[in-house]
Amino acid sequence: MSKLNLDQSLIDKARISARHIAGDIQSFIDKHTTAAVERTIARLMGIDGVDEVGTPLPNVVVDSLKKNGCLNIGVAYFLANAILNTNLTPQEIAEKISAGELDITKLPMLEETKVKQKASELANAMAQRIKENRSRREQYLQTLGEGRKPYLYVIVATGNIYEDVVQAQAAAKQGADIIAVIRTTGQSLLDYVPYGATTEGFGGTYATQENFKIMRKALDEVGEEVGRYIRLCNYCSGLCMPEIAAMGAIERLDVMLNDALYGILFRDINMQRTLIDQFFSRVINGFAGVIINTGEDNYLTTADAVEEAHTVLASQFINEQFALMAGIPEEQMGLGHAFEIEPNVENGFLLELSQAQMAREIFPKAPLKYMPPTKFMTGNVFKGHIQDALFNVVSVWTNQGIQLLGMMTEAIHTPFIADRALSIENARYIFNNLRNIGDEIEFKQGGIIQSRAAEVLNKAATLLQNIEEEGLFATLEQGKFGGVKRSRTGGKGLDGVVEKNDKYCNPFIELMLNN
Repeated sequence: MSKLNLDQSLIDKARISARHIAGDIQSFIDKHTTAAVERTIARLMGIDGVDEVGTPLPNVVVDSLKKNGCLNIGVAYFLANAILNTNLTPQEIAEKISAGELDITKLPMLEETKVKQKASELANAMAQRIKENRSRREQYLQTLGEGRKPYLYVIVATGNIYEDVVQAQAAAKQGADIIAVIRTTGQSLLDYVPYGATTEGFGGTYATQENFKIMRKALDEVGEEVGRYIRLCNYCSGLCMPEIAAMGAIERLDVMLNDALYGILFRDINMQRTLIDQFFSRVINGFAGVIINTGEDNYLTTADAVEEAHTVLASQFINEQFALMAGIPEEQMGLGHAFEIEPNVENGFLLELSQAQMAREIFPKAPLKYMPPTKFMTGNVFKGHIQDALFNVVSVWTNQGIQLLGMMTEAIHTPFIADRALSIENARYIFNNLRNIGDEIEFKQGGIIQSRAAEVLNKAATLLQNIEEEGLFATLEQGKFGGVKRSRTGGKGLDGVVEKNDKYCNPFIELMLNN
């Protein structure tokens, strides 16, 4: 039963518009590939490591195809053809390319059916490994269990993976359910993935496969100690979006920040590149059982949370449709929003409550990701702790899925272990005392909360109709999300986008979407 008395026909209309918007872009996606997609395929086929100057071997292989004008046929095709010609493994082929001993574009091109069959065999091996990781997660959940929703989600961000482990294990013992290892500033703009364990980073720690492995092992150990499964989160965005997804699937991450529009709006990554990359990254995440977190909360750091609330809802509808097209079920869609109304707005709490309840009713199966107040946090830690408490009240009241806990020192420094402990204590106290408040309280017919929800839904449906008519690319150029304008041919990474050749194959798409 809707507590907000929402107009279901308007919800249906908005969803249909979003489906058409995503479908239009999907037609473009299906015809193109990118350097990042091809590097991801190389990784999934078993290529890892770096050359003598630290260049990742997936980059070496893909750059060689790009240099020879062959990226449009795809790395899967050339690797499979090379294996049939040489009897070498993908890793051995990559090492020979790096040493200048092999050019896979110059090998005899064998019969297409045999080449694509070999590519499928290579894909099957990694798909099986990812399936085993998913089964292991499910086994942990059955034997250890996990915390109740809203999951308590906290961040670690020291820059040193080994120090992150200490802080992450401490947070798990304090009650955290999800640990997010914040990525070092600027990594999303690197067109390669750093290699190995890292001990230096600014504002976060490099996302590398070895760092994923180290943290996964640490959280499994502490999970067994505290008697519940601890989920690991990282950031699947930027110029290496699908590669991060692949690394996460290989090392059994559980949650990934994975938005269709975030990189375009907030990192100035070319919109064509991002929209192609997000599809393959989500196919991988869906297959691996990873919960994706979308980034609508970021709109409210650049735009007013009262005036632009409808853009958050519109983006949630669009992200939902892109995720469905990539095979992600609703139960893995952590659609994002945030508690970001200016604290001095009269009845701001009621407006926040309305927005959160509306998201819950429109996306009933999604483990919604609710983000804390950040923009209006100050050096007054006492007021900040109260702001976070109100945020926690809304979350438990509206049955959010993933609660990124606010820190009273948000505007001062990277959280200390004690800051994190206080935030967890705040949330646990409120969640326990108000556990069933949402079951007990109804909203006044035609009151502030219902009226606000109706207004936001109506504006979102209208915006989606406009986007449907104009196209998503044009909408992004006009700056209708977060007040940020981007060019279709501007930003970073466009040179890595190519139109597919008729011979092109990516065996992982079909394999992962059909399982």
